[in-house]
Amino acid sequence: MNAWTPDARVALYYAPPAVSAWWNAGSEWLGRNAETGEFLEPPAVPALGQTVASLTVAPRRYGWHGTLVPPFHIAEGHALQDVFAAAKEWAKQITPFDALLQAADLGRFVALKAAHADHDNAIRDIAASALHALAALRARPSSEDNEKRLASHLNPRQRALLHEWGYPYVLDEFRFHMTLSDSIDSETQRAVIRTLWQTRIQSLGPLPFHGAALFVQPHRDAPFSVWKRLPFGDAGERA
Repeated sequence: MNAWTPDARVALYYAPPAVSAWWNAGSEWLGRNAETGEFLEPPAVPALGQTVASLTVAPRRYGWHGTLVPPFHIAEGHALQDVFAAAKEWAKQITPFDALLQAADLGRFVALKAAHADHDNAIRDIAASALHALAALRARPSSEDNEKRLASHLNPRQRALLHEWGYPYVLDEFRFHMTLSDSIDSETQRAVIRTLWQTRIQSLGPLPFHGAALFVQPHRDAPFSVWKRLPFGDAGERA
C-alpha cells in the first residue's frame, strides 16, 4: 500500500472473489485489477464508436466493486487496523449467497443491479448492518463535502441522510450497483454496454456474494485498491 496520508480514505465494498471469473471480467472491463494494481487491456467494442477505456475513467479509479459503506476518513483516535477489526467481526455475521444480476441504466450511467427484489433487499440489509458496524470509526464529512452533495438534486430524505450519515444513499435510499461506465449521454452507447453485459452475465452465472473487502485510497489523487478481503460467515471465522 502506498504511503498513508491524513487525506486517506477507506471504503467497505462488495468485491467478487479474487480468483473468480466475475472479478476477472469486471477488472478487465475497467482496465485495472484493484488487487494487484495491474493495468489491463479492456475488450474492443467497435459498436461503441470509442474505446471502453475512455468511457470507464471514474469506475476504473474506484476498482470493480459494489458499495456497501462509501469512502470515509477515519475518525480521530482510531486507526486503519480498528476499521479492519470491526469489519472482520461484522463479516462473520453475514451469510453468503448467490445473487442474480441484470445490466441497467442508473441515470446516465450503466451498472449491474440485482435482478430480483429479494436479492436487492438482502444486500440493502447487509449494507445497513455494515454502516452501523463502522459508524463509530467514520469521521464526519467536512462542510465542504456536504455542500457539494447538497448542490446535487437530493430529495428531502436523502438530505436528511446526508446530515445524519454524511452520505445520501444509505439505508432505505441504498441501491446496490456495480458501475460499468462514466456518465454517458448517448442512449445508443449505453444500450451497447447493457446488451454486452447482459450476455456476459449469462455466461458468468450468479454473482457469488460471499465476502466484502476494505478498499483504501492513500491520498486523494490515488486510485482505490483492495487492502483486506473479508469472507462472510464461517469462512470469516477461519480467515
